[in-house]
Amino acid sequence: MARIRMEFPGSSVFSTDIDLRISDINYGGHLGHDSILSLTHEARVRFFTHFGFSELDVDGPGIILSDVAIVYKFESVYGETLKIDVAVCDFVKYGCDLFYRVIEKETGREVAIAKTGIVFMHYVERKVAPVPEKFKKLFEEQTYSLEVQS
Repeated sequence: MARIRMEFPGSSVFSTDIDLRISDINYGGHLGHDSILSLTHEARVRFFTHFGFSELDVDGPGIILSDVAIVYKFESVYGETLKIDVAVCDFVKYGCDLFYRVIEKETGREVAIAKTGIVFMHYVERKVAPVPEKFKKLFEEQTYSLEVQS
């Protein structure tokens, strides 16, 4: 069976704390796999807001997600607070990757690593757009390690 291996890039450019809600917990009594994606979405919205953007306006164009990868490391349970670090890397003409490191705040245990590929888009024209220079200049390019093992 193939496995995805990811490492969080060197440093984060944004962090936020999110308390787990009961709706994040599955029938197994721990954080559900689907909620990780929802939590990274919340962190992404907070990230863009922090830098004066929104998902629909990053100095002009909005964003769409082109791909998602999640590697689960450890379970998390109701009542815990998760710290989500965000890193920006791997710029190409029309997009980049956002990485998320999900850590249980009190113990520091790593719960998950996730990556979303984003593509910039002019929604009115329904066409992809180049990465806005204002956005790109905010972040130094970083590299990351993503590997699929069979």
